[in-house]
Amino acid sequence: MTDNKTTQAPPLRYGGDSVTRGVLYMCIGVAIFPILNASVKYLGQRYPMPELFVARYLGHVVYCLIAFLPWHGRALFRTARPKVQVLRAMLLFGASACYFLGLLTVELPTASAIAFVGPIIVTALSVPMLGERVGLRRWTAVAVGFAGALIIIRPGANVAHWGAVLVLLDALCYAVYQVLSRKIGSQDPAQVSITLAGIGGLLLALLTLPFASLKLPASLFDLMLFFGLGLWGLLGHYFVIKAYQWSRASIIAPIGYGELVGSTLLGFLVFAEFPDRWTWLGAAIIVASGLYITYREQRLRRLGKPEPTA
Repeated sequence: MTDNKTTQAPPLRYGGDSVTRGVLYMCIGVAIFPILNASVKYLGQRYPMPELFVARYLGHVVYCLIAFLPWHGRALFRTARPKVQVLRAMLLFGASACYFLGLLTVELPTASAIAFVGPIIVTALSVPMLGERVGLRRWTAVAVGFAGALIIIRPGANVAHWGAVLVLLDALCYAVYQVLSRKIGSQDPAQVSITLAGIGGLLLALLTLPFASLKLPASLFDLMLFFGLGLWGLLGHYFVIKAYQWSRASIIAPIGYGELVGSTLLGFLVFAEFPDRWTWLGAAIIVASGLYITYREQRLRRLGKPEPTA
């Protein structure tokens, strides 16, 4: 007689089940992304965007090879899910391209706020794609976070143009990318996933070069920013992958709301984009909702209870 337990899913190969570690990794990634975005917005005012795409992903790949290749060799390019990795690379490049282009006309804090529809999409997709349970309280907290973003955007204000649409497309692409990161997080190590995503992004970025006239960096500072694009992109997405290896997508995704704090600060310091009181109010609501979701999950786990669905 066959034991029914043999049909259970195999144990995780990479990562584990720790809300604390997942949240910590995500917080590191969230702290890095505003630096990347501010660098792109600054350089995008002076250089063609395809050049920034190539710099972003070329640096990403070079840093990956330096950091991981000596230790992993050919295993760095070996994946258990090649089709999923190809799709992840396409989604990541699509998200980057839409967001970077959107930053040309949308202020940095506002772009971050618009992109926060992403966690809503992640939470929704985590149910059919990952089989996760999302209860009413967590759905409510995510919805409250989205309301905070709407307070910042204030529909009807001067943000309804093509730049805002591109940022919304970025949110959609990145949400699916995040769900796929969680889906394969137990099958491929983080260094493999981040390297393959960079290689795929670089190949797509190279296809955009014929549509722009290249321009050499005009100063040492600009050159340093070009080199930094790949580093910040690599580190940010590496820690996001690590986060999804250690915790559920519906828990990790809302932590991304904290990116608004860094974006607001850099927007003010670098571009004189001073946030008004509504922006601060929306930011407070967004961060509070993300913290509540983490608290809720940790409390339920301590009590040994599953997340109720109603």
